Order: sequence, then structure tokens, then C-alpha cells
Amino acid sequence: MTSYLSIGDFSRATHMTVKTLRHYHEIRLLEPADVDPHTGYRRYAAEQIPTAQVVRRFRALGMPLEEIRTVLAAEDVATRTQHISAHLCRLEQELGRTQRAVAALHDLLTPPVSEDAPAIELRSVDVVPAAAITATVEAQDVGAWFQGALGELFATLAAQGLRETSHAGGMYADELFTLHRGQATVFVPCNGPLRPLGRVEPLHVPPAELAVIEHCGPPSEVDRAYGALAAYVSRHALAVDGPLREYYLVGQRQTPDSAHWRTEVCWPVFRTRGARPAAV
Repeated sequence: MTSYLSIGDFSRATHMTVKTLRHYHEIRLLEPADVDPHTGYRRYAAEQIPTAQVVRRFRALGMPLEEIRTVLAAEDVATRTQHISAHLCRLEQELGRTQRAVAALHDLLTPPVSEDAPAIELRSVDVVPAAAITATVEAQDVGAWFQGALGELFATLAAQGLRETSHAGGMYADELFTLHRGQATVFVPCNGPLRPLGRVEPLHVPPAELAVIEHCGPPSEVDRAYGALAAYVSRHALAVDGPLREYYLVGQRQTPDSAHWRTEVCWPVFRTRGARPAAV
């Protein structure tokens, strides 16, 4: 049976704004799997997530929409590969795109091997006292804002003689994904009463039931983990409202090589206390 996602959930899963998805529907580049004839409400199939990710990668590499449509409509692998190769050559000559972007694109175009499917865990987390910084940010500025906020949090804890009790994390409102502007919170769990200082405030990170997947690599490629997680949650009808979370197991403090960074991506779900790791 086909699993459907609302346009909002599909936006969260693919990191495309709702406005972009509507535009792609209008130009028939990425059409919803179902549209209610009375309300116009769009629904997408979980199976469309890889296609959306390919489109997003092509756009990141500067490919025109018409050319993307040609690639997606290609009836054989040779024709598709010919169009892709031609564009990649132009990028190498004109823009000098990095090998990482090219490798990510080819990887997305390769059918996944079932035994290589990422593990997804169902987890309950309790309320945690933490130091936090919250702001409304633009999606394009999240990376720089995040690193600055995290540095300020660690410096404040050190200045007040407090100890980190767990990995740093973040909570991100739906609007940050659907509108590319929304509320973001970065927090570091700590072991004692925190005095507010500058942007840093005490926060009790609320308890939650989460579906969790681990992403290994730079933040620019985390959308693939979001896509796999959204597909799982959709298939099992687990989704509930609430901000998405991330936990940063290994990051810039541990190594400057982003290829070795490890991030847990967490989607809020129905109650799962006592649940074992989930089968994908």
C-alpha cells in the first residue's frame, strides 16, 4: 500500500520549501502522487523522496529545470547518463564544483542495496536541563549561526564551571524547512543551575518519543538521512507534530574533517517507550 506524506512533511523530508514544491508541480517537474480535486490538497508518496533529492542535487549543481526534466524523462540509462555527463563536464570547466557534490549525485542515482539500508531506532528521551540559545534564522544562515551559538554555549558553561552531561543538540521548527525561515534552538545538557548570560538561557529540553537515524558526513548531505527517516515514519504511520531534533555526536570540536562528523536526526513519533530498535 502506498504511503503518503502531506506537502509539509514532504518539505521537511526533502529540504525543499512548500513554495518550491508547488512551483515544481505547476511546471510538471515533480508532481504530487495525489491531489484532492475539491480542496487542491497535495499528497506525495514516500517513493518520490529519492526523485526529489536528485532534483535538489541537480539544482545545487546549477542544472536548468528543463534539463532536469529531460534527465528524469529519459527512457534509458545511456541517454540519462549522457545528459548528466555533459552537464558535469560544463560544471568542471566553468564552475569547478567539488568532487563531493558529484559523488553525492552519482550515489543518489544508484539503486540502494536493501542490506545497506540505514538502521532506525525508536527512542524515548526524558526531560534534560541544558544551556540553550534560541533564535529565528534563515535556512541559508543556519550553519554559521549554529557554529557561533555552539561556541558561545560551551564558553558559557566553562566560564560558570558547569560540565556537559551529554551531546549537544538542536530543535528545529517546521517553518525552517517549509518556509526556509523559522525558530532554531541549540542546546548543551549541563549539570547545574545556569545563570543567563548574553544569548544563553537555561532550558529544560522536553521529553519526546523519537525515530532516530544516524548521519555520517557533512551537514550538506544530511537531507538523505531526513528522507530515509521520513519514509520510515510515513510507512509506519508514526508521525506527530513537533520540532525535529538533531544530536551532534561528533562535530567540529572533535575533528575538522566533516567526513567523520556524526549526527543523529530525530523525528517525533507516537509513544515508543520500551521499544526495541526498529526494523526498516
